[in-house]
Amino acid sequence: MATTVTAAETWKAKADNLTYRAEAFIDGEFRPALSGVTFPCMSPVAGQRLADVAECRSEDVDRAVVSARRAFEDGVWSEASPATRRRVLLSLARLMEEHKDELALLITVDMGKPISYSLREVDSAIACIEFYGEAIDKVFGEIAPTDVSALALVSREPIGVVAAVIPWNYPLLMPAWKLGPALATGNAVVVKPAEQSPLVALKIAELALEAGVPAGVLNVLPGFGETAGAALGLHPGVDSVTFTGSTQVGRLFLKYAGDSNMKSVSLETGGKSPVIVFQDTSDLDFVAESIVNGIFINQGEMCNACSRVIVDNRIREAFLERVVTKAAEWSPNDPFDPATRMGALVDETQLKTVLSYIEVGKQEGARLRLGGAQVLENTGGYYVEPTVFDDVSNDMRIAQEEIFGPVLSVIGFQDPADAVTLANDSMYGLAAAVWTRDVTKAHKVARALRAGNVYVNCYNEDNMSCPFGGYKQSGIGRDKSLHAMEKYTQLKMTWINLDR
Repeated sequence: MATTVTAAETWKAKADNLTYRAEAFIDGEFRPALSGVTFPCMSPVAGQRLADVAECRSEDVDRAVVSARRAFEDGVWSEASPATRRRVLLSLARLMEEHKDELALLITVDMGKPISYSLREVDSAIACIEFYGEAIDKVFGEIAPTDVSALALVSREPIGVVAAVIPWNYPLLMPAWKLGPALATGNAVVVKPAEQSPLVALKIAELALEAGVPAGVLNVLPGFGETAGAALGLHPGVDSVTFTGSTQVGRLFLKYAGDSNMKSVSLETGGKSPVIVFQDTSDLDFVAESIVNGIFINQGEMCNACSRVIVDNRIREAFLERVVTKAAEWSPNDPFDPATRMGALVDETQLKTVLSYIEVGKQEGARLRLGGAQVLENTGGYYVEPTVFDDVSNDMRIAQEEIFGPVLSVIGFQDPADAVTLANDSMYGLAAAVWTRDVTKAHKVARALRAGNVYVNCYNEDNMSCPFGGYKQSGIGRDKSLHAMEKYTQLKMTWINLDR
């Protein structure tokens, strides 16, 4: 009798045949770190070692920045015609499509994301590169209004050498959000992927070279934040740093800029995103499904995860029952199974962090309604149940601090006027949402919420034409959309005297 091969087994077999680029990519070549030192890249799926990756340090950073500076000054990319840069970026998008399964598997084995969601991440990254490739020759300068005796031209020029420091939770999409606009506007880029998930960024470097990105224009340096990341932030040859990660590290990059050459810094530094659910919400089942998806997708390792639900006490219990029922359907499972919704946390450190916050929630007096435990320990991977706390007050640590894991806090409100106050009572301001059938209330509340991304009767909906970024300590600047191109360029005004 023939043996049936499951979809999960098929993906696992493909994963077993993966080859890993593990050296730094500098000036169009893969090279070991100058020190020869490596670090183990571990998979959170089952705790196995994937590769020994080059541990880049300050001397490697210097080598990469010199390469990027030379490429930028040579004009091989910065002075290439918009049509040329457009053609290369669209070629890169096509290559990413051809290597879609490989890229998705690299994401899954390196950071634990379910394969179905890794495939979606690849699609989103491709769409990002295509968006900026198509935008290159459709962005124009300006002519300022002047007297007839002069002509004032306002143009944008590439800023120079950009350092992009990338988080581990979206190891392909986050580089795409940085590389798309930075390369489209003619810059040279040095990427420092997170040490937890460096493999897919190294693969993108290989594909970019094949697509026609000139040597030196894109460099990738695996390594640690304390060494390679800090060296990039302090390097006088770097003109701009773009960083996505924790607020704590974002502050360091601001300091590095001040201590070096006052390079520009753009930051996306996380959130504690609130969702306000009013009594007049029309479909509690749909709301619960949307919120559960918004907090547990990507194992909760998402900067704009809706980790605080602020709900009218008159419907709280009925709403909470629906949330708990739907959240239970997100139990972690094999990341290679396309039916799996929630995979592994990225590493043991993150596992311990999430579990410690769950204990803090219990100690602070919140009521655990679902989950709260590590599961699938026999796999060797790092899995935590979807966790729901009720009776949370907004001053609790689980309501104020970014956990970056599958933990939802439910906070009740009596007076609708207090709901916005509770939502805004946070150091963060990345995302927020409001659920109501009252269109006037929706507009007023959306306007009052101090967040860069506000959703009404939905959560985490967007496309590449929409900017993404936050208020307060959620960051500076925006990713995505045409606005992202602004932070990788400088405005130049050229005044021409027409009377001489």
